[in-house]
Amino acid sequence: MPMIDLAKIRNIGIAAHIDAGKTTTTERILFYSGRIRKMGEVDEGSATMDWMEQERERGITITSAATTSFWKDHRINIIDTPGHVDFTVEVERSLKVLDGLIAVFCAVGGVQPQSETVWRQADRYRVPRIAFINKMDRTGADFFRVVGQMKTKLSLRPLVLQIPIMDHDGFYGVIDIVGQKAVYWEGKTLGVEFREVEIPEAYRKMAGQYRGEMLEILAEFDEDLFESYFGEIPIPVEMIKSVIRKGTVNLHFFPVFCGTASRNMGVQTLLDGVLDYLPSPVDLPPVKGMNPETDKEESRPPSVDAPFSALLFKAQTDPHLGLIYYMRVYSGCINSGDKVLVYPPSRVDRVSRLLLMHANKREEKTSLAVGEIGVVTGLRECKTGYTLCAVKHPIVYESMRFPEPVIFVSLEPKTKMDDAKLDDTLRYLQIEDPTFKVRTDEDTAQRIISGMGELHLEIIVDRLKREFGVECHVSRPQVSYRETIRNTVMAEGRFIKQSGGRGHYGVVKLRIEPTERGRGIAVVNKLKEGAIPRQFVPAIEEGIMEQAEVGVHFGYPVIDIQVTILDGQYHPVDSSDLDFKVAAQIAMREGFTRGEPTLLEPIMSLEIIVPQNYLGDVINDINARKGRILKIETNKQDKIIDASLALARSFGYATDLRSITQGHGIHTMQFSHYEPKEEKEEKSLY
Repeated sequence: MPMIDLAKIRNIGIAAHIDAGKTTTTERILFYSGRIRKMGEVDEGSATMDWMEQERERGITITSAATTSFWKDHRINIIDTPGHVDFTVEVERSLKVLDGLIAVFCAVGGVQPQSETVWRQADRYRVPRIAFINKMDRTGADFFRVVGQMKTKLSLRPLVLQIPIMDHDGFYGVIDIVGQKAVYWEGKTLGVEFREVEIPEAYRKMAGQYRGEMLEILAEFDEDLFESYFGEIPIPVEMIKSVIRKGTVNLHFFPVFCGTASRNMGVQTLLDGVLDYLPSPVDLPPVKGMNPETDKEESRPPSVDAPFSALLFKAQTDPHLGLIYYMRVYSGCINSGDKVLVYPPSRVDRVSRLLLMHANKREEKTSLAVGEIGVVTGLRECKTGYTLCAVKHPIVYESMRFPEPVIFVSLEPKTKMDDAKLDDTLRYLQIEDPTFKVRTDEDTAQRIISGMGELHLEIIVDRLKREFGVECHVSRPQVSYRETIRNTVMAEGRFIKQSGGRGHYGVVKLRIEPTERGRGIAVVNKLKEGAIPRQFVPAIEEGIMEQAEVGVHFGYPVIDIQVTILDGQYHPVDSSDLDFKVAAQIAMREGFTRGEPTLLEPIMSLEIIVPQNYLGDVINDINARKGRILKIETNKQDKIIDASLALARSFGYATDLRSITQGHGIHTMQFSHYEPKEEKEEKSLY
């Protein structure tokens, strides 16, 4: 069993809005820690972590990539995540297994829409974070504006640990508030060398102000520091760091650093911050799960001596190894060749190989221990969220929830040879990506693929051709609508067939009522005592959910309703699960017809940044698409427009915006909510 110092391990992610500099920051971390010898650049398609062809061509991160580096005797396991909203699933499943996060913000763009999405995801998993305000060298960079936005837009308490040294000519270094010193990087050494000197006279007042604010915040959470601060007793740096660490781990506040990764400034102090303030596996509570044999909650301490347990958080298709699975080891140790329990299928598999990944490069390992993030091969087909554990010590960890797709296209293979390969290939891609769905249209026999956006499906189709050699014709993107009802209705479903022998007998009475937007589907059991035997209730619920999934009136999935099971009838001989399932489906169809069914369409939130002189044209275009302008802000010479737009009217918007603004406008778009579709448009569809 390997000896491992868990206190010297950091499992961190790097996440932010698209183009905030996540991958560039990761590249510098790998360079300064000695993991790579030459820094790659995103714009040149040479970044280490952007290894997919599609990533290098587009200059964006599409899939999360894992690597390991070392800094000051500490091991840092890093996951670089995408910033584009279409690939937010990669951020979601990475955050599930990480102990800490570097949230990167653009000093010019500030807190942008995907920054908010990532922050909310991290809140959900209670991941401690430090903030890195990047691109301080850019024209329009404003450190203090971004800190202010963090307070207002993210409702958090920033703890400023660095302030930038800059003038009208640019960014030169940082003031370290904790250590009370100025730090400057040497450009000739690519930022490898830096010097620490006294704080310049011009910055001493500001540094003193921010140090006072920092200590006042820290004094709220530590009695010893409180007494020293208000008793005007000198406070050791180590005490300050200790309290910052405790507050960061407990999510009381979030340390803020700054720099410019592309100009090699600020990354080493950021790495020091990772070691000083983000937690190791032993700083966090033991992870909890359910024992599938007893249905009782259990926990696994982060110890090599505890029974092995791990969570599979990502599947990937490897051209040589087939399906491989990324896992976070929460307890114990696993060796290649070991047998493991796989849940929820509840089966025993044998581990073939264990690997550590450096982007797409593999390093063979004989064992992986608690605190490590690695890859396992040889398992039968698994999904994201499956648990691996010791055969004699079963445990199941909570899985993950993923958003539903909002856009779909139809696929037609070009040749019979492509047709034969297509279904297997699509199955593998669905295993890789839980937000990618495939179904076959019953009327046309076409394969319908759905995803999170145009770029998401574009990448899928491109991968089909390049990686799997399957070429397809693709239809124009279409919207994945939802349906609901406006009125509460009572409905009865009767499935009765009796013809001499054993027949069918099932009667179900339901109340179907609309709920507020975003509630999904709720099924409530209020059966009268003795109306239907208890064993038939799951079949009724299954019938309701299956009918809701395929749609009722318009053929789209049903959302935002509550279905209450009120009453029913059964036959002591003829009734079966199937009868009540069918009766429930009949009741759903009959009730929906009378409940004033309506279509719901996906609405996208849109943020557009344009120079002042294009503002009018951009607003006119949004109005022409029947979008809504929610807010307009000014940032230096640019205007920031917050708007909402129906997904159906958003197709091709990126091209149109480039044309309207002569290439100067940028935008981000992400799913916001569903709302009723206008009646005229609803009728025109059918």
